[in-house]
Amino acid sequence: MRALLVSLAACAVLSTPAAAQGLRDDINQLFIFGPGEDPLFLAGTAGNASATVALHGTHFEPSAASQNGTIISFITNAVGGNVADFPFSSASGGTTFKFENGTPVPTSVSTGPVFAERGQTLGSGRVLVGFSYNTFRYASIRGVDLHNVNLVFTHVNVTGPTCDSIVGKSCTPYGVPTLENDIMPFNLSLDITVQLASFVFTYGISDHIDFGVALPIVSTSLVGQSQANIIPFGGDSAFHYFAGTATNPVLSASRFVQGSATGIGDVAVRMKINLHNSDQSSLALLADGRFPTGSEQDLLGAGQFSGRLVAVVSARFGAFSPHANVGYLRRVGEFRNDAVLGTIGFDHLMAPSVTLAADLISELQVGNDKLTVPQSVTYTEPFTRTVRTSEIPNIRDDLINGSLGMKFTLAGGPTLIANALVPLNRGGLRPNSGR
Repeated sequence: MRALLVSLAACAVLSTPAAAQGLRDDINQLFIFGPGEDPLFLAGTAGNASATVALHGTHFEPSAASQNGTIISFITNAVGGNVADFPFSSASGGTTFKFENGTPVPTSVSTGPVFAERGQTLGSGRVLVGFSYNTFRYASIRGVDLHNVNLVFTHVNVTGPTCDSIVGKSCTPYGVPTLENDIMPFNLSLDITVQLASFVFTYGISDHIDFGVALPIVSTSLVGQSQANIIPFGGDSAFHYFAGTATNPVLSASRFVQGSATGIGDVAVRMKINLHNSDQSSLALLADGRFPTGSEQDLLGAGQFSGRLVAVVSARFGAFSPHANVGYLRRVGEFRNDAVLGTIGFDHLMAPSVTLAADLISELQVGNDKLTVPQSVTYTEPFTRTVRTSEIPNIRDDLINGSLGMKFTLAGGPTLIANALVPLNRGGLRPNSGR
C-alpha cells in the first residue's frame, strides 16, 4: 500500500484581474486562483512546457464546477431568499376600528403583534404608515460555522466507469493513474451582513379590506476569504500545482474579496380580508406577493416572484390577545422550495401605552431539497477509501424563529417598536439574531 505523501511548498497569494459584476460574483472569485474565470484552474500546471503535464491544469475544474457552483448557489439563494421573505411588520398594527353609526369603535385593545397578523383590519379610511429597521449577520449554514466551511475538491475521473459507454475505450478504476488521488482541501470564510429598512403603507379600503405596500431598502456587505491546498498522492514530483514547477511546486493559494451593495429590495403588495369579527374573535385571509425588484446579483432580492396565502385567526380575552397564522408560501425558481407557514403567539396590553408581543414563527420546507450539497467520493485504487467532500449536512431547510418585542404608543399616536428575532434551529443560512 502506497503511503500518502504531503509535499507542501511555499504559500502563494494569487489573484485575478477580472472585475466582479456583483456580490454573487465576489463569492465566485473566492474559487478562482489564476487568470480567467474558471474555478480551480491551475495556472502553474497549465503553463508547463510539457503539453501532457499542461493538461492537468483543468483536472479539478469538473469537481469545482459542481461543488463550488452548489455552494455559491446555496449561499446566494439563501441570502437573497431570506431578504426577500423577511417578515414585514404587521399589516394592521396599532389600534383598529370599525364604524357604527358614523362613530369609530375600537376592535382591538393592544397595538397588536410585530411580525404576525391578527384578524382585525384597520377600518374604512384609516391609514397605517410604518418604518422598521432590521440588521442581521449570518453566522452558520445548516449549523456549520460560516467562517469555517471546509470542502474537499477531487480530481476528475479521467478513466472511470463513465467511459464504459464510449466505444473502443478501455476503462480503469477511479484512482488509476495514481495522480487521480490528488485532492484539494479548501477552506471558506464568509462574513455577510444585511441591513433592511422597510417602509410600510396600509390603507383601509373598507371596514373589512386592507390594502398595503412594503418597500424595503437593503444594504448587503460581504467579506470573504478562501484557502486552497493541493495534496499530491505519492511520487517525487507534483502533477498539480498553482505556480512554480513540478520539482518546486507552489501547492497553496488564497483569495480575499470585499464588497457591498445598497438598493431597493423585493417590493411586497398585500391585501387582507376580514371574514368574521366580534368582540371575542376575528378571522381573516391575507394575500402577499413579493416582486423581484431587488438585484439578485447584489444579494438584495431573490430574483424570482414569491407569494403567500395565510389564514389568520385571533381572539381577545381582556388585555390578552392570542393569534395563529397558517399559510402556504409559493416560490418561483429552479432552486427554491415552497414552504408551509405557521405562526402562533400573543400580544398583551401591559399598560395603557405598552404592549408585549411574542411569537413562534415557522417556515417548513415542502418536498426534497432542490439544491443539495456535494456527495462523498469513493476511490477504489490503490486502495478503497471515501473522501468526504463537504461537511455541510443534507438536512431540510426548515426555519423556526422566536420573536419577542415591546410596542410603546407615544403621545399623538405613533408607536415605537423594539423587537428581537432569534433563530431556534439550524436549517438554512442563519444569523445569530435579527433586530
